[in-house]
Amino acid sequence: MTVADRIAAFRAALDEWLRGLYHGMITHPAYEKIEKEAEDTEDEFMLACFPDAFGIPSPVSYYTAELLPYLEDEFEAWERRLWDRETLMERKGQQYHF
Repeated sequence: MTVADRIAAFRAALDEWLRGLYHGMITHPAYEKIEKEAEDTEDEFMLACFPDAFGIPSPVSYYTAELLPYLEDEFEAWERRLWDRETLMERKGQQYHF
């Protein structure tokens, strides 16, 4: 192995290590926060559209029922997540306890 090959291998390893460091320290926590915020926003939207699923009467449910075929997969996961109160409370509590 020549010196040039060693230098190229060292640069490739250093580049990979720096990319991992950047991802772990800067971008990864941001992705987690963005995903949680997006899921919270989706939960609020679904609760505003389908409050009847939890026994809350709403006059707009008649109109939002047209969205149900488009949101079928999300609706099942959302309903399961909201019925599991421990998970919901843990998740909301994580926002305030670091």
